[in-house]
Amino acid sequence: MGPNDFITRLPDHILHHIISLLPFESAVRTCFLSTHWKHLWREALLDSVHDVITMEAAIKAIQSFLDGFDAKHRSRNKWGFVFEFNHGRAVLIACVSSNGALQLDFSAGKQEHPRPFDLLLDLEQNPASHNHYSHRYGFRWWREENHPWQTKQPSLNTMKVKSLYLISVSHLSNMAVSSLVPNLPFLKSLTISKCNGLQSLEIKEAKGLHKLVVLDCPHLQSLSYEGLCLKSFRYRGNLVSFRFRNCRTYDYVGLFGKYDYGVLAEDCMVDLRQGPLTQWKWDVPLFYPYYYSLYNERKHCRCADKYKCFNSVLRSIKVVESLTICRWFYEMSVCSSGVPEYCLSKLQELWWIDCSIERESINALLCFLKLCPSLKRLYVTIDPKCYKLPSTEKFSALVIVPDKLKNLEAVKLEGFADEEKEILMARRLIPLFGEKNPVILSKSHRKRLKHLVKVAKLEKMGKYPYKFKVVENVDDNFPDHVHMNI
Repeated sequence: MGPNDFITRLPDHILHHIISLLPFESAVRTCFLSTHWKHLWREALLDSVHDVITMEAAIKAIQSFLDGFDAKHRSRNKWGFVFEFNHGRAVLIACVSSNGALQLDFSAGKQEHPRPFDLLLDLEQNPASHNHYSHRYGFRWWREENHPWQTKQPSLNTMKVKSLYLISVSHLSNMAVSSLVPNLPFLKSLTISKCNGLQSLEIKEAKGLHKLVVLDCPHLQSLSYEGLCLKSFRYRGNLVSFRFRNCRTYDYVGLFGKYDYGVLAEDCMVDLRQGPLTQWKWDVPLFYPYYYSLYNERKHCRCADKYKCFNSVLRSIKVVESLTICRWFYEMSVCSSGVPEYCLSKLQELWWIDCSIERESINALLCFLKLCPSLKRLYVTIDPKCYKLPSTEKFSALVIVPDKLKNLEAVKLEGFADEEKEILMARRLIPLFGEKNPVILSKSHRKRLKHLVKVAKLEKMGKYPYKFKVVENVDDNFPDHVHMNI
């Protein structure tokens, strides 16, 4: 620590007192100050439970805490628990913020080799409906009658939880988590992150869910969702088998949607730069009870063909305003069914991820932009680690003349190897601005922004008149894409 860092040199119990005076969200952000501050907020604001405790008892304690939680009239400034199991080998951090966000974090324990598990999150709180569907489809639910984890109807305070964050959930804890979720019927947002052993995720009866985020679950093979339209869906990882079902019609809706408006409404991130799973079978049967026949034989979904899956993604994001997509994913969909006959009429922000800046790659981007007449901001990231589809030569022979985008305000480039590559991309993108002054920015490896400007001297010499120059204080006017800092 620096010689003038007098605050950090204070005893921890005094730092705990300082942190306890802060609003909860500000107290949590102190973990970014330094390594020493990383765990201080937990020690100050969370009760530690070191006794031998079962996961069932921990979940019951969390539910009881939520039932009595009142951020405005609290006698003690405590916001959750730190549970230790098996002498510290497993740790559960459970905390709730003042805005109704509950976080269950298992990442602090000793991470052993994960066993595979499936996670069923049933957001329907009516037990009668469980019995009805269990009997009808012959499906055995985890929350059985008289199960020790099953709880009564949630109280008013428990129902106030609107956001749930599940981090590093393991095979030892997924069933306990599943018993808690049905008691959160007002849940609007669900985030699942870094669950290494998770192989399949099923979300049922999500009638109030507006936002679903699934990040960095490397062993995930299938994700199914049953609920109303999602305003936001964000996924990062390998290409897996997605299956979505709309509660209003109970008709199968393919990968993201059957109808024009599908299941997604405003915001969609499909960051598949890791590519498809190494060992992947597209005919993996769906584990919905809906697909069990009278003789209990499994039926394959209509989207078992990966090419149909690719195209169904593009046909169901027509109304999103913000989109993240990889070039290889779009190219595969086009190669399977030809150029799609539709338009992303409401798309305003596009983050395009690619592995290279070859001619075919640029042509693919320009072909996609023809579908985006209302685009305002374009972000292009070159990531050499992004999955590279074996050459299809679909765009190699094309000479794409881009249409003018009358609403285009700016283009932001990132990850390019050198300025020559940046200029190559800029030359193809400038016509998109029409008669307007092109606003093309580039973020270098040093995180400094460069602005494409016209140089009169180069123009007089008969050379290409545009060049990138370092500019200051433009971050506020041209922020990163909404998905870039997730």
